Amino acid sequence: MQLVIISGLSGAGKTVALKQYEDLGYFCIDNLPLTLVANMAERTLHTMEKRYERLAVGIDARESPDEIALFPKYLDSLRERNIDIRVVFLTADEQVLLHRYSDTRRKHPLSDLKTSLLEAIRKEVRLLEPISTAADAIIDTSRLNLHELREKVLAQLPGSAGDKLSVQLMSFGFKHGTPADADFVFDVRCLPNPHWEPSLRNLTGRDAAVAEWLERHPAVHNMARDIRTFLENWMPEYQKQDRAYLTIAIGCTGGKHRSVYLVEKLAKDFGNRFDHIIIKHRESWESQSSRDAEEKK
Repeated sequence: MQLVIISGLSGAGKTVALKQYEDLGYFCIDNLPLTLVANMAERTLHTMEKRYERLAVGIDARESPDEIALFPKYLDSLRERNIDIRVVFLTADEQVLLHRYSDTRRKHPLSDLKTSLLEAIRKEVRLLEPISTAADAIIDTSRLNLHELREKVLAQLPGSAGDKLSVQLMSFGFKHGTPADADFVFDVRCLPNPHWEPSLRNLTGRDAAVAEWLERHPAVHNMARDIRTFLENWMPEYQKQDRAYLTIAIGCTGGKHRSVYLVEKLAKDFGNRFDHIIIKHRESWESQSSRDAEEKK
């Protein structure tokens, strides 16, 4: 039996994620009480009823706080029965959620006459913490379009990884916040900054002039080598755990020069080692592309 639990903040895309699993042949139930999840799993295991062999369940703030607090215990109980479970939690920045609710004019499930929308969002973050802490994957949908969200959801399918691992290399600026969905975060703000060179300020880490300037500094080579060595040692361990998706974030101050350069450099280093390399410059002014190792060959 394969069980996927979809949870997350209201407005972060749970409905889209659940619909994606439905399209893939999963039996999907939204807002199923946690006490019934175990009952359905037990019934499926005993009867081998194929209808529920692949089940996706949506759990959110509509569940009672007491039941949500017990989520880790429910999870342990299900895993003791050798059920293949994956918990996916969707989140987004406060301002993004506020904007989405403003656009749709929907009512937040925790808002009322005494609770503003912002207060409801913050309350929901605290309420769902037992689920987000126990999640196998956290997907930050703040800057994802519909296609990118579906792609990330697909990557979380139980057993989808096998010996293949999709690696996302992301540059970002610390002044804009740390990405919530990163598996590894490397801080490269200690490196020399091209921003202070007037001729380089308006360029990016993808421009040859910036790359040449950075490569004159031994610290940049040392940082690139150390990050590459660390990833070479530990990424195979993630493959062994049947991980489908791994996000590696590299941050500098603004997310324009140093982090962009190192992401591009690592992408070249790892390009022939993984089937799917995704480059994302979070603070970018232009769209990014996925790079498929098979196409390169």
